[in-house]
Amino acid sequence: MKGGKKRIFFCAVVGVVTALSAPVALATDITGAGSTFAYPIFSKWADAYKTRTGAGVNYQSMGSGGGIKQIKAGTVTFGASDAPLKPEVLEKYGLVQWPQIIGGVVPVVNIKGIKPGELRIDGATLAKIYLGDITRWSDAAIQKLNPKVRLPDQSIIVVYRADGSGTTFNFTRYLSAVSSVWSEQVGTGTAVQWPAGIGAKGNEAVANQTAYINGSIGYLEYAYVLQNHMTYLQMVNKDGYTVSPGIGAFQSAAAHADWKHAKDYDLTLGNQPGEASWPIVAATFVIMHKQADDAAAVHQALSFFDWAFHHGQKMAEATDYVPLPADVVELIDATWAGQIKDKSGAFLWK
Repeated sequence: MKGGKKRIFFCAVVGVVTALSAPVALATDITGAGSTFAYPIFSKWADAYKTRTGAGVNYQSMGSGGGIKQIKAGTVTFGASDAPLKPEVLEKYGLVQWPQIIGGVVPVVNIKGIKPGELRIDGATLAKIYLGDITRWSDAAIQKLNPKVRLPDQSIIVVYRADGSGTTFNFTRYLSAVSSVWSEQVGTGTAVQWPAGIGAKGNEAVANQTAYINGSIGYLEYAYVLQNHMTYLQMVNKDGYTVSPGIGAFQSAAAHADWKHAKDYDLTLGNQPGEASWPIVAATFVIMHKQADDAAAVHQALSFFDWAFHHGQKMAEATDYVPLPADVVELIDATWAGQIKDKSGAFLWK
């Protein structure tokens, strides 16, 4: 990859905005932390909304694990995680969650002479690479999937997330679904004991490492793939079809989500059937306390996310995320109205 084409996201604390139409002087700032997966669309929504309101939030793009820790501790107004919390965890900490946006997790490589989409992979082979069982790009399993591609006899350098990550949760959940060996030896989690490779913190750092290391393979949220001109792989999906990443493939997989019957929205979207379905699709969940210590900040946050649902759809699609359907947004609106209260017990959203 040419040096001039490496445009990596470096984001620690970014300004995001909330509220609907309150004057700047009366705006209440909010704080959030978590998902790097959702950072690209959160930042776009932020920029557009700040122009309208001037209200802001300091969002720390630090990984889902960090966001969960901070919202549990009450140090932020909201957390953002790409792995849903279980209902019993939400109850224990007095939390509520909902899906905000859907995107795709995409394998990327840095192999000299290989163009984006030129190489394809299936789940079993991807699992063997991350297990350390397949160590060279010239391996027969990879060559069988790509008979017309000239692959180098070069070592594979695995790059993985070293922090607590919802992207990792969805990636490892997929590997567990397609490989019994992965499921038994490594399993699913926001952080796992990786059998091989090099760790990097955040989608940004995985993109950076993969772009830098010749022969490497990593996994990223799709917006990072596009922004940094990464070489993505095609994937063989559950029904045996070869698909490329993109909003149509993510939408096909997301169409199978039954949010209405998922308690506390505890639902994952990977390895869905369908000719056009991308195999690794995930939602970012916003997490808040049911009883607000700072009612003004919580209301501002809800106002921002409500604006994003109703006015941020085109921006989401332009960044290759999948907006939630209108009927799911209605469910979420009812969740806010029926669960989030101030200290006196009054509901904050109507």
